[in-house]
Amino acid sequence: MLMPKRVKYRKQMRGRMKGKALRGAEVSFGDYGLQALEPGWVSARQIEAARRATVRVMRRRGKVWIRIFPDKPYTHRAAETRMGKGKGDVQYWVAVVKPGRIMMEIGGLSEEVAKEALHQASYKYSIKTKIVSRPDLQGDYS
Repeated sequence: MLMPKRVKYRKQMRGRMKGKALRGAEVSFGDYGLQALEPGWVSARQIEAARRATVRVMRRRGKVWIRIFPDKPYTHRAAETRMGKGKGDVQYWVAVVKPGRIMMEIGGLSEEVAKEALHQASYKYSIKTKIVSRPDLQGDYS
């Protein structure tokens, strides 16, 4: 599971996900990518599940780049706990994803296999996504 090796502060505030992705909105490494269409938190488990689904379709060919990293701690209070007594413990880690962000890329495959691999990965994320290609390749996919 992805998580930071160490952090300066154990817990973070929730923050806001305003606007579109400033960086990481273009396919840079591979030929095809999976782009977020809405804002959200993507957990480390979702990223790993998507990676496994992609690799299974690819059958040990091509290469995968994961462009997001879960570096935000998600805290949670135990069920049926009284108010007060501070913030809950860190349960898991999430990546903050804004619309337009390329979450993963794959390269070195045919168009059909790449499209199917990213399609399977899109089921694992809790946000809407679309398949995009490099600008120098043929058009967008959805």
